Amino acid sequence: MILAELLDLDPAYWTTTVIKILVMALVVPTTALILGIVFLFKMMSWMQSRVGPQEAGPKGLLQLLADGVKFMQKEDIVPDRADRFVFKMAPMVVLVSTFLLFVILPAAPDAVVADLPTGVYFALAISSVSVIGVLMAGWASANKYALMGGVRAAGQLIAYELPMVLAVVGVVIQAGTLNMNGIVAAQNSFHLFGWEVLNVPFIVTQLPMFFVFMAATQAELTQPPFDMPVAESELVSGYTVEYSGFRFLLFFLAEFATAFAFAGIAATLFLGGYALPFVDIEQYADLYWFLGPAVLFGKIMLISFLIFWVRFTYPRFREDQLQRIAWKFLIPISLVWLAVTAIAKVVW
Repeated sequence: MILAELLDLDPAYWTTTVIKILVMALVVPTTALILGIVFLFKMMSWMQSRVGPQEAGPKGLLQLLADGVKFMQKEDIVPDRADRFVFKMAPMVVLVSTFLLFVILPAAPDAVVADLPTGVYFALAISSVSVIGVLMAGWASANKYALMGGVRAAGQLIAYELPMVLAVVGVVIQAGTLNMNGIVAAQNSFHLFGWEVLNVPFIVTQLPMFFVFMAATQAELTQPPFDMPVAESELVSGYTVEYSGFRFLLFFLAEFATAFAFAGIAATLFLGGYALPFVDIEQYADLYWFLGPAVLFGKIMLISFLIFWVRFTYPRFREDQLQRIAWKFLIPISLVWLAVTAIAKVVW
């Protein structure tokens, strides 16, 4: 009854807008902290048999907060020959693109900031905005290593944007919609080969596309083995080499929050999002208000584990290897599976 009464409320537009902004302002840093603590400091330390941070807070759980306070106390240095305005705005542009990725991510049937009819298209477009901030950082730093890192990032993101789009197109063809909530609902009612006993998410039929999407995600995040733009041994941290203090913290925050957002998009497109098989969304809409966020969070953490597992397992690719993987393997695989998906859509 209480939930029904809350759903019947019709607050003013400015009220809902302020609430959404505040929620997003909390979600982005919180998700970055979760991934940093769980995977960067704890899980990977355990997997590699090394001791993680133990001093700040119980079991070192406050280490990232301590690091954040440390970065905020550092001096904000701007190189003498740098374009000061562009240099300072670059991390803001990258962080804004991260915020916008969360806008279309549904955590329940109506728990979404903007339920856009073209939500998938919006996500793919916004994911490309970060490259503008990276190029701004590389060019404005007046440093040849930073500029090389920015150019590498641009080439890498352009090469891997196409396989990411193709991987998503397979899901869109099968779901018949670009709306994120619609894709969740399509998976909730999807039956393999039309058999009602086989209610499965799209990862079963789009498994090759899932791996293509994850490879493209790893490249978009510039995480190993796709970390050529920030290769420490070659470019001394690439486009972030001249950044210090709070602005470097913004790049770090954007990287981990974007990883969480991409994991959420992958969970929505391939794992059914907030929905569970055989638990109908329309019939149990009230239940999903509480169950949906927990289900989505669990799926996001599973995919995030894969992202960070790859990050800490494989060595860095050479630039030629990186481009070859995109153009000679991921794109042909995507095109072939798109044809298979289109045929299966017509047949079944």
